[in-house]
Amino acid sequence: MIQAIIDIINNRAFTVPVLSWFIAQSIKFIHHLIINKRVDFKKFIDSGGMPSSHTAFTVSLATILGIHNGFSSDIFALSAIFALVVMADAAGLRRAAGKQAEVLNKLVNSSEHIRLDKELRVLLGHTPVEVLAGAALGIITGIVLN
Repeated sequence: MIQAIIDIINNRAFTVPVLSWFIAQSIKFIHHLIINKRVDFKKFIDSGGMPSSHTAFTVSLATILGIHNGFSSDIFALSAIFALVVMADAAGLRRAAGKQAEVLNKLVNSSEHIRLDKELRVLLGHTPVEVLAGAALGIITGIVLN
């Protein structure tokens, strides 16, 4: 069991993406702290915002696998395609869902007949710039921590 934990800790294809995600979430946490002058630990797990932590996570994985296995390897191709799907989802589908939530919240708030237990979450997806920033963070993290 202890050897398995040591193997996981020494596996850069695991630790680098986790660290990349943590860096992205830390950036969001620090930005919120500076702007709002208050601590909000939910920023470590919230989705949305700059940079995209999902993108940083998957792009750093693709980067590390490309460096270790070659950029012509099947595992790199698989991880790069996975990263592209995550990026498209973050900037497309989840962003659209967030915009729909914003409109629905306005409709509910303006109606006397419709009530929700709580407002729908609006910050679900990312702008293209937030996704590109996450990709840049993932590439840099993958290269630096290799």
